[in-house]
Amino acid sequence: MPARLPRPALIALALSFSTPALHALDLVLPTDNKALFEGHPEEFYQFVDRTLPSGEKTTPWEAGQFGFVRNEAHLTNGETIFTRFHEGLDIKPMHRDAKDEPTDEVRSIAAGEVVYASLIAGHSNYGKYVVIRHDWGEGPFCSLYAHLSEIKCAVGDKLAAGAPFAIMGHTGDGLDRRRSHVHVELDLFLSSRFGEWHDGTASSPNFHGNYNGMNLVGVNLATVYQAHAKDPNVSPAALVKSAEPYFRVAVPGLAEMEILKSYPWLCATPIPAVPPQSWQVTFTAWGLPIKIEPANEPVAEPQVVWVKPSTSPHFSLSRHLLNGLGSTAKLSGDGEAYVRLTCGMENIRKAKPVVSSTKDNAPAPAKRKKRKA
Repeated sequence: MPARLPRPALIALALSFSTPALHALDLVLPTDNKALFEGHPEEFYQFVDRTLPSGEKTTPWEAGQFGFVRNEAHLTNGETIFTRFHEGLDIKPMHRDAKDEPTDEVRSIAAGEVVYASLIAGHSNYGKYVVIRHDWGEGPFCSLYAHLSEIKCAVGDKLAAGAPFAIMGHTGDGLDRRRSHVHVELDLFLSSRFGEWHDGTASSPNFHGNYNGMNLVGVNLATVYQAHAKDPNVSPAALVKSAEPYFRVAVPGLAEMEILKSYPWLCATPIPAVPPQSWQVTFTAWGLPIKIEPANEPVAEPQVVWVKPSTSPHFSLSRHLLNGLGSTAKLSGDGEAYVRLTCGMENIRKAKPVVSSTKDNAPAPAKRKKRKA
């Protein structure tokens, strides 16, 4: 059992998670580092070690941001792109001890309940990490805090916004003391049947149940912070729906669509009482579902019905979810498996086995090939 914080730090939420009304976010930063709002992003984001094609070594802070910010690639058409997606914010430490170890407290970004704590660093590229469930009246949002050195909370603890529950560290693959940070995500939860999907799809063990990183898909938390600074009552759902679309997939109408039950605001029209012929699901480039619509055209398997035209391969721009070029795309093996998970298609047919993960930092066994966090 991890050590618990003193009881004053644990505050019971006044509203249950089933309350349908929208609540103010009461959003706070997870550490003492406030440089995000002080015009100094280079002091907020932890850098990544990068070697350029010329052999020059650099340490860009930009790679600590959310988005396609890693693995620089130079295409034959002269275009430079970044093909590796980073799903959270890597926040620098503000405090270190005499041994140069970070001592920063990590705090809950909003009121919520601890739903998972991973205490064994070797079970995940995230190292030791914690997941907290929040409810603002728009379905479950989860914040995830990775690379912790010490966890001081337990599943079931209810935390107020800003309540400390862990200490920053450098646990997880590819990290060292020099690059200590806390990796923070804000995610949608995909499926309560993740275990079934994982058993039929992935080759690595699942140490984390439904709170495996592959079952959480990120929202741009920096954008949420910026919007919240302008309006404390901003709607997280509205921010999700305003994200840029990249591709749309049609899936059979018999798909369970648990995500639509969790987040009914993804559908702009009343959800039909009888399953439609198909559903059309619009995704961002990294796989965040931002819109779901019933459709009249039946489909037997998931298929791409629209993609944002691009002169670069869709495979490189979509976390390997798509194959194709220009205005034509098809789901890759990873893409089909991901769509089946997101849309709840375990009741139709198991996904074809695949061995790779499109999720950067996804929890994985310690023997997995290491990737920088």
